[in-house]
Amino acid sequence: MPHMRTSDFDYQLPQELIAQVPTAQRSASRMLHLEGASGNLQDCQFSDLPQFLEPGDVMVLNDTRVIKARLYGQKESGGKVEILVERVLDEHHVLAQVCASHAPRAGASLYLANQLQVTVEERLADFYRLRCDSEITFWELLERSGAMPLPPYISRPASGLDEVRYQTVYARNPGAVAAPTAGLHFDEALLDKLRKRGIRIAFVTLHVGAGTFRPVSVDDIAQHKMHKERYHISAATASIIETARRERGRILAVGSTSLRALESAAAGENLQAGCGETDIFITPGYRFKVAERLLTNFHLPRSTLLMLVSAFGGVENIRRAYRHAVKNRYRFFSYGDAMLIERQK
Repeated sequence: MPHMRTSDFDYQLPQELIAQVPTAQRSASRMLHLEGASGNLQDCQFSDLPQFLEPGDVMVLNDTRVIKARLYGQKESGGKVEILVERVLDEHHVLAQVCASHAPRAGASLYLANQLQVTVEERLADFYRLRCDSEITFWELLERSGAMPLPPYISRPASGLDEVRYQTVYARNPGAVAAPTAGLHFDEALLDKLRKRGIRIAFVTLHVGAGTFRPVSVDDIAQHKMHKERYHISAATASIIETARRERGRILAVGSTSLRALESAAAGENLQAGCGETDIFITPGYRFKVAERLLTNFHLPRSTLLMLVSAFGGVENIRRAYRHAVKNRYRFFSYGDAMLIERQK
């Protein structure tokens, strides 16, 4: 990996380009196409995606489902507390971030909706292990009283619209606390059009954690530590991808989460089916093993996701593409526009 600094991945973004709401229709967003080898840029619509794919190509989607991971309540003292669940450990335990005026101590009680009591069992680095002290399970508590965990750059409360639109149309495996946002652009009509064109669709599951929004706090990116996220790749998906590679079909990873799952499961030249946890940190200099293309949204300055796309499309190419996107007023981040990147090499 070349020696790079977090500041190498900074850029100026006007506040008004941060999308606060989704487009009226999922597939109505814009799409910037980057040819990694040449650096050429092309302004497109997301609905143009099928024309970039050929029969026999494979599109890999992340089918994780966002849970209502944000909870509000109070401490024994009456002070307000906000909980963001990172992972449901079992029916009565979760790993979570806890935001309060003073950090809660082990053994402290927190009172959530309808005075349900939750006990802080221990602190584990940035997270707390919490126990639900009633017969209700955490899954039931989240579904009943939780709110969709919109990213911190969306400056409004979550609404009923977000329960639909901050979720892909193919979401089926609950466990994420952030959406795999590249997939938010797809509707059933576009997926059907892709299938009819002969594009094979395969699914992986990677449960996106709150760490996806964690800023890089070190100057030397080699010192940054990623949070672990769970993933699963089925035998059927591994077979579809390996067959396509033998037949010279190209692999399109939809979203950085799909790409990270594929790269985490790639052993040598083969993709390994199974479950695991990954803290893979992809930065410029990384040699990709599986995907030739990446469909993604525009990412935060100084973020690990911007580092990942820079590794995939080329650092200078991405810098120029982001300048182009700002100049042409693309919409940024979770509810923003898309970018189709052809791998640089």
